[in-house]
Amino acid sequence: MNKSVMVIAPHPDDESLGCGGTLLRHKSEGDDIHWCVVTDMQQSSNYTSEQKAQRAELVEKVSQHFGFSSERNLGFTPAGLDSTTAGALIGKLKEYIDLVKPHTVYIPYAFDVHSDHRYVFDAVISVSKSFRAPYIKKVACYETLSETDFGLSPINTQFQPNLFVDISHFSEQKKTVLSLYQSELDAHPFPRSFDAVEALEIIRGTQAHVERAEAFVVLKEIA
Repeated sequence: MNKSVMVIAPHPDDESLGCGGTLLRHKSEGDDIHWCVVTDMQQSSNYTSEQKAQRAELVEKVSQHFGFSSERNLGFTPAGLDSTTAGALIGKLKEYIDLVKPHTVYIPYAFDVHSDHRYVFDAVISVSKSFRAPYIKKVACYETLSETDFGLSPINTQFQPNLFVDISHFSEQKKTVLSLYQSELDAHPFPRSFDAVEALEIIRGTQAHVERAEAFVVLKEIA
């Protein structure tokens, strides 16, 4: 049976870096995929009108490449979720999640460096409680280059995946989508480079004995 799948991205590009290949695989298998972007450059005064127009065009292109069944931007200010009430974030997330009723939800990792990622994680955990959203059967965290791997906490918060998705046949398509995010990528040794993306896919692939893989920490799965 086809499933409804939602990726929740604090910022555009998190969905592609963290689970782009997995989303493409879901799509190829007939699942409906949905994209929730939490923050919106349009709400920030740190960007020019030209940059904002370019970002809007970029988001549209990314959506077309993935073939999302729906998408929604929640409209919060980038790098500003720490000044947003938890209730406001939870409320907007709940509205979209209740509309889509996803079976599977992919979210950022709890200990990512960027505070926006951590606030989104906490909000989704609240919204996805089984008695509030019984249709959600699986919640998994994706890893984001330069966020998940850059933590310096002395407490062991390392990303330790327990799910590996074979994306060997979708790696090139993922690269095509990522190439749209030119302003977010740079040449090696920049942490978000094509070299880094490919290296991580290969490492996760070797852990699962496949060519390329994306890895996740499954928080909940109800069968």
